[in-house]
Amino acid sequence: MVRCAIVVLPLVLGLGCSRTHPLTVGSKNFTEQIVLGEIVAQQLERRLGGKVDRKLDLGGTLLAQQALRNGEIDLYPEYTGTALTAVLKLAPSSDPAAVLERVRAEYRKRWQLEWLDPLGFDNTFAMVVRGPDARAQGIETISDAARRPQSWTLGVGYEFLQRPDGLAGLLQTYRLPLAGAPKSMDLGLLYSALEQKQVDMAAANATDGMLSVLDVKVLRDDRHYFPPYQAAVVVRAESLAAHAGLRAALDQLSGKFTADVMRSLNHQVDGKHRPVAEVAREWLATVR
Repeated sequence: MVRCAIVVLPLVLGLGCSRTHPLTVGSKNFTEQIVLGEIVAQQLERRLGGKVDRKLDLGGTLLAQQALRNGEIDLYPEYTGTALTAVLKLAPSSDPAAVLERVRAEYRKRWQLEWLDPLGFDNTFAMVVRGPDARAQGIETISDAARRPQSWTLGVGYEFLQRPDGLAGLLQTYRLPLAGAPKSMDLGLLYSALEQKQVDMAAANATDGMLSVLDVKVLRDDRHYFPPYQAAVVVRAESLAAHAGLRAALDQLSGKFTADVMRSLNHQVDGKHRPVAEVAREWLATVR
């Protein structure tokens, strides 16, 4: 039963509660997700004209997914490849359109969750080397790196060692010569390790903020090993039905991001230590 406080005013009978609850935007617990969550929340506030609750920095993929299914949040940004492999436990695919179609269909059928059109960038893994090394040795692709006579000292995040689309498949696909076991570390330490020559290749992410400021080379995945990780907003179908204008407001963000835009936004927060809300508001002012 929904209990409402009845407020009596002269000649007016009003209901002190609404059947429509405030929207709640969630995100996972890393910079890019928090930035995207704040951008989405501000977009909804300016387009729908009401306060939006935030549950940013929720945790990892499965925690955010569970919060969405439970109705603790109404929407959050996710990546197609992550949904396919980590949530749905399906085999990776290199076809972006096919991955999006499969994820959309499975989420709708299993949980009544809707994937909106992608935001415009793909945050896949990126194999990164120092710029001077790449130029001196003529290395443009991961295949070029595999043909180098010298072995690579590879730096990776802890998760990359275990993922189905991580190290084992990379080595099987490209036969990269490694100088011993990869050095595993927090993702935030990969670029300093590369700069300090503790490693000479790093398994990073395509939209890392440091890629916008360092002299490094992202090697082209010429054999298309890494699956697509298109970013998109996932929203409860029930929320779309309950909030007029919600889909239209979110659709205004689709296709507005590029990898360069996302790198810059991430660097504003991580590199320049600017407040997330300020960075989000400044970028939204450019969106038409």
